[in-house]
Amino acid sequence: MRKKFIGIIAFVALISTFMLVGCNSSKLGPSDVGNSPGSQEKKDELVLAIGSEPETGFDPTTGWGRYGSPLFQSTLLKRDDKLNIVNDLATSYEVNKEGMVWTVKLRDDVKFSDGQPLTAADVVFTFETATNNGSVVDLNSMSKVEAVDEYTVRFTLKEPQSTFVNTIIGTGIVPKHAYGKDYAENPIGSGPYQLVQWDKGQQLIIKANPEYYDKQSYFKKITFLFLNEDASFAAAQAGTVDLAYIPAAFSNLKVSGMRLESIQTVDNRGIAFPFVKSGSVTKDGLPKGNDVTADPAIRHAINMAVDRQALVDGILEGQGTKAYTSVDGLPWWNPETVIKDGDLEGARKLLEEAGWKDNDGDGIVEKGTLKAEFTLYYLANDAIRQSLAISVADMMKPLGINIKIEGGSWDILSKKMHSNPVLLGWGSHDPHEIYNIYSTETAGIEYYNTGFYSNKTVDEYFEKALHATTEADAIEFWKKAQWDGVTGLSAKGDAAWAWLVNINHLYFVKDGLDIGDQRIHVHGHGWPATDNIVEWKWAK
Repeated sequence: MRKKFIGIIAFVALISTFMLVGCNSSKLGPSDVGNSPGSQEKKDELVLAIGSEPETGFDPTTGWGRYGSPLFQSTLLKRDDKLNIVNDLATSYEVNKEGMVWTVKLRDDVKFSDGQPLTAADVVFTFETATNNGSVVDLNSMSKVEAVDEYTVRFTLKEPQSTFVNTIIGTGIVPKHAYGKDYAENPIGSGPYQLVQWDKGQQLIIKANPEYYDKQSYFKKITFLFLNEDASFAAAQAGTVDLAYIPAAFSNLKVSGMRLESIQTVDNRGIAFPFVKSGSVTKDGLPKGNDVTADPAIRHAINMAVDRQALVDGILEGQGTKAYTSVDGLPWWNPETVIKDGDLEGARKLLEEAGWKDNDGDGIVEKGTLKAEFTLYYLANDAIRQSLAISVADMMKPLGINIKIEGGSWDILSKKMHSNPVLLGWGSHDPHEIYNIYSTETAGIEYYNTGFYSNKTVDEYFEKALHATTEADAIEFWKKAQWDGVTGLSAKGDAAWAWLVNINHLYFVKDGLDIGDQRIHVHGHGWPATDNIVEWKWAK
């Protein structure tokens, strides 16, 4: 830690120089440059070191804005700080009783930042463009989108899908009249901000959009610096940023004039188990199944024996929470999925009753000729995943479960993950992610359901959740899929995963800067802290 800290201090001069050079080389005029962040003279400016650069730019039709505010664009609907669905560009929406047709009414007073009105034609163009782009925007369920009139849009789905609302929430609207091949670098939208300057690899400068129809941003100019975690901390130490994203390793350090904000997340990490026995292959010819983890006693014992709080305290420096599902704390989470963990005796008894015993005295339990041992794979360049893998392996030794760990690239993991446990991470404000991770239909597709988990009852709950016409109705079925009192996908039921921790997102925030009520953050892509950035302000 000492060597790392010394290295960080070496960044300070570099960051200070960068800030001076960055400001002086700005395309803004001298009167726009201003003084240091948060100074009395420039209370309407903000400098943030909040995360990595969006390399593909700022085009919602290819995925921009799905993990944080789209900044430059507006969405039809959005979630408030309690994750309730509220209107944005929409004034209302309704779903027909079959759940196939979604009709959205639009505001008639919205303009893009270039002064042109936003109409239903722009919404249709956006969703058609996203479909044609074949991007991460999931529109497979949409049959067509059409303008009923100037301010009414109709979406027709191929089949009912309650989670289509999250596609509406996550897709910023682009202007039909101003969309071209360079849109991602020069976005025009109806959101709260306009792009001023993007120096790739260095910084992004934005300003408040005077045409914005809703609450105006307190800050007239915001600069995002693209710094890694070490450099971000150094910038905080140097006093050149108002907010800095940092790793847990720095959370016990102090920065003069700044406070630590630790934000709860569903940025989770867990172990996905091969659910079926070995002996078959995937459609791509990769080995599938694992005889050890196919035994439910092994999966349940690991879930019971792992000490999640010890992982939070020892690896995350206390900056996280215990994880029992992929959706802990969200509206569709079933709190009945919480189990007693750190229970070595209970786990040991479970294994013995299932026939797992150390018959030859080598410290590894066995069942017939099958030894309770396997390799756990993790992403090699991820220190937290490595530490979690090592710790879980150590925790299982007293049970007689021998876990060998091996790091690898995503390419290696993709070849091993159907026949070996693998440490993965998820976390979204879209309950459809539960379906992706656990549905029989998604087994073996990309990184979804890597272990080929299947439970007919769970699948039936998924279908009912997707076919519900309101989110409230769908939530009850999402909860039952996790645990209905008899079966489910969670550790109370099939234990297809051993979820371990949710990693808090950590920021050093300048004293006096109010970043509002941060909702539960999603997996660490993008800039989730910016979801409510329009509400940020200097406290009076």
